[in-house]
Amino acid sequence: MSKPLQIKITESVSELRKLQSQHVGLINNRLLMLIEIKNHEKEGISKRDLSLFTGINHNSIIKWRKMYMQFGIEPLLSHGRVSGFKKAVFSIEEHKKLEQLLTNPKNGIKGYTALLAWVAKELSKDIKYITLLKYTERHFKSKIKVTRKNLVKKEEILVDIFNKPLMKSAIN
Repeated sequence: MSKPLQIKITESVSELRKLQSQHVGLINNRLLMLIEIKNHEKEGISKRDLSLFTGINHNSIIKWRKMYMQFGIEPLLSHGRVSGFKKAVFSIEEHKKLEQLLTNPKNGIKGYTALLAWVAKELSKDIKYITLLKYTERHFKSKIKVTRKNLVKKEEILVDIFNKPLMKSAIN
């Protein structure tokens, strides 16, 4: 069995703990790895033991140790991810048009494929089916399997006549 890789950590444990309190998530794990290496500096610590102590995958430990040896602590303190959120699929105006269509019970849209065709035609957007599905679920609380009222395009006058309560004389 080979000896564990000896790494000289230039920062003290207190400096690493201070940095750890300033960061969260992934960077915290990287600093935790450095603290454990610093604690076992005399005898050295293997990647497997580091993995057991910290709960971090040994492949990540290999990558982070190599990064520290080549470039120091600075690259470990940045995660390289772009901050912020993804751009919205629909603009505010498009969202309002979609909302008007979906809240109208007489729209005649019979499913997400018909809605997808409407979006492509009316809004000139070429989006994926699943993107539209998740967007409408999130913003309009729609569901994929919902029974719809039959005869959406009924005549209003006939519906009103049918729904009127019966007169008492007709009952007797």
